[in-house]
Amino acid sequence: MSEVRIAAEPRSEFGKGAARRTRRAGKVPAVLYGHGTDPQHITLPGHELMLALKTPNVLLRVSGLSGGEELALPKDVQRDPLKGFLEHVDLLLVKRGEKVVIDVPVVTTGDVPSGGQLAQELTTVSLEAEATHIPTEITVDLAGLEEGSSVLVKDLDLPRGVTVAGDPEALVLQITGVAVVAEETEGEAAEAAETVEDAETPAE
Repeated sequence: MSEVRIAAEPRSEFGKGAARRTRRAGKVPAVLYGHGTDPQHITLPGHELMLALKTPNVLLRVSGLSGGEELALPKDVQRDPLKGFLEHVDLLLVKRGEKVVIDVPVVTTGDVPSGGQLAQELTTVSLEAEATHIPTEITVDLAGLEEGSSVLVKDLDLPRGVTVAGDPEALVLQITGVAVVAEETEGEAAEAAETVEDAETPAE
């Protein structure tokens, strides 16, 4: 997994006005919590944080704290709904070797078999992993799958030490014959139209 060092500064002003001033200065308000400690209100550099968050479940090594560096995972990222800039981030303290439950993206490789269509039901899967060994994604290779094939959570190829935290029987994806069915339906409709037309044509 990716680990990114980022420098924090203590935050003593609160409220919407203070948050706007923080963002105008190129920083993002954040809260660091977990392990029974009091929440730490901090600010983080906006550009560095935005780049770090491009990696799902990125592990942040936060420096500049009163107790020294801490490891943290982003738990809640708030963005402006129109412009998309970061408004606020909640960070969860973690320790090396500690197990955490996270949602990991599911991505596919390879081509869908001819005549089939991919129906992906889950774009993320809930897994339990060590905080410092969280996979950035889980890959499903479509090569070799046939029409009618399905992949359940329990079928996923997980890294060593990573286990399923959700329903192992949940459907991740399947290869359907929707494209073929659609073509057959169109053909049947055309035949039905011809039958109606013949029936309506008066005999000579």
